[in-house]
Amino acid sequence: MNAVLLSVIVMLVLSVARVHVVISLFVAALLAGLTAGMGLEGTMVAFQDGLSGGARIALSYALLGAFAMAVAHSGLPRLLADWLIGRTGGSDGASGRAARWTRWGILGGTVAMGVMAENVIPIHIAFIPLLIPPLIGVMTALRMDRRAVACAITFGVVTAYMFLPVGFGRIYLHDILLKNIEDAGMDLTGVSPVSAMAIPAASMLVGLLIALFFSYRRPRDYAVVDGEFSRRTDEPVEMRKVWAAVVALVACFVIQTWLTLIGTEADPLLVGSLVGLCLLLFMRVVPWARADDVFTGGMKMMSLIGLIMITAQGYASVLKASGDIDPLVQHTADLFAGSRLVASLAMLLVGLVITMGIGSSFSTLPIISAIYVPLCASLGFSPLATVALIGTAGALGDAGSPASDSTLGPTTGLNVDGQHDHIRDTVIPTFLHFNVPLLVGGWLASMVL
Repeated sequence: MNAVLLSVIVMLVLSVARVHVVISLFVAALLAGLTAGMGLEGTMVAFQDGLSGGARIALSYALLGAFAMAVAHSGLPRLLADWLIGRTGGSDGASGRAARWTRWGILGGTVAMGVMAENVIPIHIAFIPLLIPPLIGVMTALRMDRRAVACAITFGVVTAYMFLPVGFGRIYLHDILLKNIEDAGMDLTGVSPVSAMAIPAASMLVGLLIALFFSYRRPRDYAVVDGEFSRRTDEPVEMRKVWAAVVALVACFVIQTWLTLIGTEADPLLVGSLVGLCLLLFMRVVPWARADDVFTGGMKMMSLIGLIMITAQGYASVLKASGDIDPLVQHTADLFAGSRLVASLAMLLVGLVITMGIGSSFSTLPIISAIYVPLCASLGFSPLATVALIGTAGALGDAGSPASDSTLGPTTGLNVDGQHDHIRDTVIPTFLHFNVPLLVGGWLASMVL
């Protein structure tokens, strides 16, 4: 069996069986390397080489966690929570018109922030540790199912880059998708990636509506856990610190946006978090005597996500080094080359497997484009249908992969009190509500365009 396909299946089975994601990724990496004939030493070398790529990401998110905890220390999240709870009619006002408006306001706000973080303020999932933890107490009081919030965040993050050609969306649609298809020899003159991805994006919307109005509409109870973000005390909030936190947040976002737009090699998330932390220290929002405890607490909050990201990079490195990704794509293309209907579905499924393993749709497109483009041309797919098919095949698996930051990000924000499981409360819900509709939408787009 193909090493990539086998290892991804094993990784998913172990994760669903409640084996820790880090262990699942490591075991799957070993299996992929050994099955591909790399040997134990070759597998470990490839795995270790990939770890360095995840270390920078992990450090960035650790600093972002410290920044989020420092902002919480300013009292700004507490003011936000007090205002929202007041709008619902009390700390236990989980019913009534005001409570319903607050629930939908939180869900709509998370979707809007996800979209803006991809297109308007290109900070990707960096907004989650700053926005979601302060709202956990409100969500608990409203008895909101956090799986619905996870779906709302993932929808905003994924749909934004695969449909809107601004920010990260421009990188995905123009710089990667169209460029790789043209490099493979297909003329895309007059082809609009927005038109091509309209049906797949609409299918994502259908999945979100099912999640919000049917699957996770009912109230779900969570224990009230005392923590830095949820603790309510009689100590008055100092408005000086609140405004200082606002200034630090604005500075962090502006710096990240600027660095992203100018295309520097410096990590925008890392630099922005450092600047925000320095501003909070300089403006004495966090006293020097407590700075170490506050920052350490924030880094602990993000430590798990960082460890998973590091391991996921090592796993992706082994998959690429195995040399079995190209044969998987090629053999699947050859097997179903006689039928447009079956070939389209097969290509989408292979894209799903690759992205589930690598954890990045941006990395999947260059791998599959070189082989999919000639196949689509030989089967008579139009250029518009080809763009829709390959664009959807790349995006499939970003939602629902245990190693994707589109699922790791929501878990980071929603699990600050230890009551949101990464696999069962984020990965499985997003997989079912987005990958299944996206598979149907991508197949339909390739048939009708």
